[in-house]
Amino acid sequence: MYGPVGHEPLRLTLAEWAKLAEDDDGELVDGQLVEEEVPDAVHETIVRWLLMVLSAWIIPRGGLTFASELKFAVRRERGRKPDLSVYLPSDTRPPRRGVVRVPPAIMIEVVSPSPRDARRDRVDKLAEYAEFGVRFYWIVDPAERLLEVYELGDNRRYQHALGASEGAVESIPGCDGLTVDLSAMWAEADKLGPEEADGE
Repeated sequence: MYGPVGHEPLRLTLAEWAKLAEDDDGELVDGQLVEEEVPDAVHETIVRWLLMVLSAWIIPRGGLTFASELKFAVRRERGRKPDLSVYLPSDTRPPRRGVVRVPPAIMIEVVSPSPRDARRDRVDKLAEYAEFGVRFYWIVDPAERLLEVYELGDNRRYQHALGASEGAVESIPGCDGLTVDLSAMWAEADKLGPEEADGE
């Protein structure tokens, strides 16, 4: 949703952003709709794999998982759509409709290759999710084959709590009973075809 050619993007409130149709992609940054990352097949494979693993773990325990279209009001004029979010059984539940102002226990971003997207996940969202009150922020970097987990401290800043690159990870902060087999996750992405399509 942009203004006439040559003009700035239209300004939106959080409520207006929440009501945008699904095909109006974008996150809200300081009241303006900005382009989201363009996910590739690797990104979508990792997101799908993690959603299956996390859902199998938390849903029987009474928790909730959400994929990337859930809209969170992380600041007054800033709305984000993390790749995955998890509410533990003891968490306050999000509303059925509208923008979500209740932080989940876990937000997850799968890093895309572009430097702009990497900065957004590693710098901008690190600060925003901490301020919002998300207890655990996971950054999954397929290019580096790395899972990092950050835990919110008493000072409302994240502390690096876990870094792992392969094998079955069992001691994940805040996630009793969860095992994430990173080797299996990377192997799922390795099933994809060549780096670029023919002719590119």
